[in-house]
Amino acid sequence: MDSSSALSQPNFYDFLNRMRHPASADLVRAIKSFIVSFSFHATDADNDSRKLQDFLVTMETTIKEHPLWVHASHEELDSAIEGLEKYVMTKLFNRTFASSSEDVKADLDVSEKIRLLQHFIRPDHLDVPRVLHNEASWLFAAKELQKINTFKAPREKLLCIMNCCRIINNLLLNISMSSNYVPAGADDFLPVLIYVTIKANPPQLHSNLKFIQLFRRNSKLVSEVEYYLTNLISAETFITNINASSLSMEESEFEKNMQLAKLANEETAARHGSILQLSGDDALTTRRHGKEIHVNLEGQPRYIMVKK
Repeated sequence: MDSSSALSQPNFYDFLNRMRHPASADLVRAIKSFIVSFSFHATDADNDSRKLQDFLVTMETTIKEHPLWVHASHEELDSAIEGLEKYVMTKLFNRTFASSSEDVKADLDVSEKIRLLQHFIRPDHLDVPRVLHNEASWLFAAKELQKINTFKAPREKLLCIMNCCRIINNLLLNISMSSNYVPAGADDFLPVLIYVTIKANPPQLHSNLKFIQLFRRNSKLVSEVEYYLTNLISAETFITNINASSLSMEESEFEKNMQLAKLANEETAARHGSILQLSGDDALTTRRHGKEIHVNLEGQPRYIMVKK
């Protein structure tokens, strides 16, 4: 399956209109029953994913044999399943997205790390060749990635990643055609993606990547889609574990830059509000989608800005 079919443009409103047809009553009952069934069990991301994937496979067969789609083309059938995925995951979003304290903590960790790195990381630190430097394209790519929390459906979140990565890939292709430089594939692509991700600091990066992996139809995570998603997962891992040895930087310089960045962030927070410092023995209780989630800070001091 190629990437165009993996991210084909579904007609969500056609799906909703068919669901309003009296002949779809059996489908509507099955969908509502599936959604309600989630409330009978404790949240478990892996188990929820298995149930969703199995349900989509079952419903795909049911819809293919249903009178409302008896003369439908392959594209129309695929669009119906895309519509079903969007409808179900929008209804289940509050349960399935950033649903654990571990997810919330991972989101805080990576966002905090990026805010520090933004103060001093430059493309040269990631060994991005000078010929590939293009701040305008990088900013455009970063803005696409920042849109990811605008959406609730896995496909639409994934599309933000695809748009970001395609901008980067097109930049590499354009440079290769207009100069003697020959791009080195992932060796050039990934460092640029890492830098763009640091510039963007996309909201809840960890939870968004996990949500897509768990709840996007498995049959759609292929080809170009799989390649770009895997690269962004690698970028998140790199950023989470980043240190002097992973950059073209001396250890002393890295530590100094991190300390200066922390001070700068604290000063910025102080100018805009009061700072609540949480010690490593404290814990943070936060709310996500109406749910109260308890986050253990595990020995790491945090500075939480409280707006005046």
